[in-house]
Amino acid sequence: MRFMGIDVVIPVHDEQELLAGCLDSLEACAEATPVPVTVTVVLDSCTDDSEAIARGRARIVRSDARNVGAARAVGFDALSVPSSPDRSGQRWYATTDADSRVPPTWLADQLRLALDGADLVAGLVEVTDWSGWNPATRVRYLEGYRSGSEHRHIHGANIGISARAYRELGGFERLPVHEDVHLVHRAERAGLSVAWSTATPVTTSARRHSRTPGGFSGHLALTELDHTPPGHTASDTTARGHTRSGVTP
Repeated sequence: MRFMGIDVVIPVHDEQELLAGCLDSLEACAEATPVPVTVTVVLDSCTDDSEAIARGRARIVRSDARNVGAARAVGFDALSVPSSPDRSGQRWYATTDADSRVPPTWLADQLRLALDGADLVAGLVEVTDWSGWNPATRVRYLEGYRSGSEHRHIHGANIGISARAYRELGGFERLPVHEDVHLVHRAERAGLSVAWSTATPVTTSARRHSRTPGGFSGHLALTELDHTPPGHTASDTTARGHTRSGVTP
């Protein structure tokens, strides 16, 4: 099996502050990847300068869905359908988020796992700036985050999948949340090989105000509510481990 190239899709909704850093990291990553890399930015109902930042650095696709699952799907739908029906000469797909930065070997490590037989790679994320949260929230989050080889976290900021498998599964569902989780679970039910990678965590933002309701910041907010003082009522946290930005069994 060999891969002719990699297509990376980034859903973007008003990310003028962080998008350039994401694209910088992808350019460095592309230089360290043994096959050509194409980056597609999906401008989803953007009203800021995200387009100006992406222009000349990525292929631009537009969406007015204001929906992260739909934006990812639109980005991959805009790619050419692979011409090879078998495992030879195919393409690899990957996706991350505009508020994230990928390490230089992110795609090379995904390809290595693919060449070992993985149809889909689910990787980890890490947060380096916790300044918007109290220390207890950081501690509680890290206590519940498994970063070893037995992890089962699912992050839209760190997923790779063969083009063949993506098309067979029908791609990302047009969901406002959990589109990444649904894709991985469908892959498992279909009997595809899922690699739970620990090799190259993606650095992601821990900002308080997410572009996606129910995303990573919502997960952290629920984690913080677990520390609500006696006499106060915290919101239901039953979904705390099952968010767009990760699954903690």
